[in-house]
Amino acid sequence: MEKSYFPMFVDISEKKIVVVGGGRIAARRVDTLTYFAGNITVIAPEVTRQLLELNEDGRIYCMIREYEKGDIAGADMVLAATDDRQLNHSIADECRVLEREKGRRILFNTADDKDLCDFYFPSVITRDDIVIGINSGGRSPGKVKQVREKLEEKLDIL
Repeated sequence: MEKSYFPMFVDISEKKIVVVGGGRIAARRVDTLTYFAGNITVIAPEVTRQLLELNEDGRIYCMIREYEKGDIAGADMVLAATDDRQLNHSIADECRVLEREKGRRILFNTADDKDLCDFYFPSVITRDDIVIGINSGGRSPGKVKQVREKLEEKLDIL
């Protein structure tokens, strides 16, 4: 039986978050994270216009270069969102080595291998003081998107 993940809301406002990758998936995730965290670093040789704008606004910090071993030292949460599966796996391995050395957990998520993830990045809806997270445990991202869109429609008429 495949395990299910418990939906939990966590304060990440003071956490150091590192996102490796600068494409569409990274941009969507970073955009969501900016509502909840203020210490976000993006590392990628190229980033989307959206990420550049967030950097210019001072909401994130972009390092426009290739990822280097050690870039995640001190991170509390790491998202590997590159199109290089080997690099994503290498970053996951580096997290686990750092955990053993430092004696603390680094929450890890990658866009390409749900089995490496400590958590699944939810689809998030925010309205005023309400936050709704939707997730399928990586099994049905299309269905999650449909549910999110329907909920957004309903919330917009309230």
